[in-house]
Parts: sequence; structure tokens; C-alpha cells
Amino acid sequence: MTNLPVTSESFTIPVGPLHVALEEPMYFRVAVDGETVTDVDINAGHVHRGIEYLATKRTLAQNMILTERICSLCSNSHPETFALAAETIAEMEVPERATYLRVVAGEVKRVASNLFNVAILAHLVGYEALFMHVMQVRELAQDLKEAVFGNRMDLGAICIGGTRYDLDEDTITALTVALDRLEPEIREIEKTYRTNGSIQRRTRGVGVLSIDDAIACGVVGPVARASGLLQDVRADAPYHAYDRLPLDVLTLPDGDVWSRAMIRLHEALDAIVILRACLRDLPDGPINLGSDPYVPPGRAVARSEAPRGELLYYLKTCDAEEPERLKWRVPSFPNWDALTVMLSRAKVADIAIIVNSIDPCISCTER
Repeated sequence: MTNLPVTSESFTIPVGPLHVALEEPMYFRVAVDGETVTDVDINAGHVHRGIEYLATKRTLAQNMILTERICSLCSNSHPETFALAAETIAEMEVPERATYLRVVAGEVKRVASNLFNVAILAHLVGYEALFMHVMQVRELAQDLKEAVFGNRMDLGAICIGGTRYDLDEDTITALTVALDRLEPEIREIEKTYRTNGSIQRRTRGVGVLSIDDAIACGVVGPVARASGLLQDVRADAPYHAYDRLPLDVLTLPDGDVWSRAMIRLHEALDAIVILRACLRDLPDGPINLGSDPYVPPGRAVARSEAPRGELLYYLKTCDAEEPERLKWRVPSFPNWDALTVMLSRAKVADIAIIVNSIDPCISCTER
């Protein structure tokens, strides 16, 4: 840990790892001059669980369960990307129906995850009524997940070679009704974030990350797109059925807290458009290749667009049932490095708001 200077005009304050204003355990030592942040030291490792090591002691099928438990908010993205890597090694062709079903699972999680983040922002701003309203709207997505997958967080939707779930006509109808209820609610939330004075004053021009700094830090996901970087794995390297679905990748130029919130709200609405297209165009056919398809020795890298941005998996298999190596790079890893830029010259009162704006997933990062 660096020794931050302390003078008669400046002082150092600790933030975290367990802090009432932080979404997840992160520890900061912040040098402050008056009310202005002058230096930031980020210390990680508080929730390390050794999951990458545990993965080498479990079969590929067992790792589908293990990777889903890395993180709750993006739980579907981890087994999804792990399966993509295994399928690349085995040169599997996933059934067409399964590719659409995978998109359904991923986009439902995107809606719930993005709404959770903008709800926490309202809480940190002090707008408790808006916080409770957004969380209430998010419950519609949570109820939808429970109705379709049987769980509110870990969906258990993905398997190597396809999916573990299917949709019948009654479930498709229920999904459509739920989406019809969700869309106007999210549009109303977006309108509030776009026009409310309390939100505007606390988020506009706060935690700015310019496009040059975004490129230098290698940020991904909504953080990158809010700084003007047009990048999305679903568009840049389409997987599943995304090359056949109406994907609208939005960028904003300002790179502040407000822009990052607006990108997430837009992507929640866009996810609903994608979900409707999936339900409308869902092809017939099998949903997987059968139980425990064979994965030969090899290695592969797979990418997906998790709610927080690009999720990358490296998988190396051998003659044993257990992988020789499994490693992932999550969106929060490059994004939290950008906090040193976002927090520079920020006000102490804005620290928690800026940290929340990258939607940090510490459980993913400290594997």
C-alpha cells in the first residue's frame, strides 16, 4: 500500500471494505484537501475464495454449477461464457433453439442487474422514494425469473451444448405479459433520471471519464459506452443468436455518473426489445446435445457481454474430466482501475456515487 502524504492542509480517510455507502467490499485510502480528493489508493482481495483453483478439482459439468456461483447479479454470464469456451474446444454446434434460449436468459438478467444499479444510485443520492420504486419495478424481473427458471438469482439455464430449460406456449405468453408491464415502468424511470433536479445535480459532471482515459484504462461495458466508446461483444463478435436480433448499442459523450446510469436504463429497454424478438422468432428443435457431451483436450478463449461489460474466459482441458486451467477476466477488473481517474478532484460526498457508477462486482473480480 502506498504512503499517501498527510499535511496540515490535507488528510487521509479510509473508505471500506465494509462501508454503508459501498455496494460491495472495496477498501480505499483517499487523500483529501478540504472536501476535494487529491489521491486514491485501492486495495483489493477482501472476498478472495480461490474459485479458479477449485475449478481444476471439478469436472466440466460440475464447473457449470461452480461458475454460476461466482456472482449473483451476473450469475448467468459465467456459465454461459464457460460453456462457449468448452464448445469451441469441442467444435460443437449448439442447436438453434438453444441459442435463442440462451439470449433470453442473458437479457432477463441484464434487465434485473441494470435496474439494481440505478436503484442503488438513487439511494446514494438520497432519493429513497425513487430507490424503492426502482427496486419494486425490478421485482417484476425477479418474479419473471422465478416463474421461468424456478430461481430469482441463479438460473441454472445453461449447460455445455445448449440449455437446461425450454419455453412452452403458456410460458412465452406469461413472459410477454411481464415484458409489457416492465417496459412502461422502465421508461418512466428513465424519464425521472433524465429530468429530476436532484439526480441531475448529483450526477451530471461527476466522476468524468473522458474517451481518451477510457481507452487508456481499457474500460468495458456501460462504463466504456458512457464515455463514447462504441464497443459491445454482442455486436463486435456476435455469439448465440445476436447477429439475428435487433441490438441497439448506444454511446454518450460526457462520461459522467449520469451517462453511465442512462446507458444502463437504455440497455434494460433494449433487452426487452431483444427478448420480444427471441420469443417471436424462437425456432423449433432440441435445446441441447444431450447430457455431458465429450470435450477433448484443447484450449480456447470465449467472450460474452455481461451486464457490466466484456467477460472473458480461458479454458484449457486435458485427458482428465477436470480442466487443467480455468481463468476469467471480468468487466470490473479494468473498470475499477478507472476509478483513480474518476475520483481525481471529486468531492468526498461523491465518492460512493462514483464507485457505484462502475457497478463493481467484487465477487467476480476476486476469484
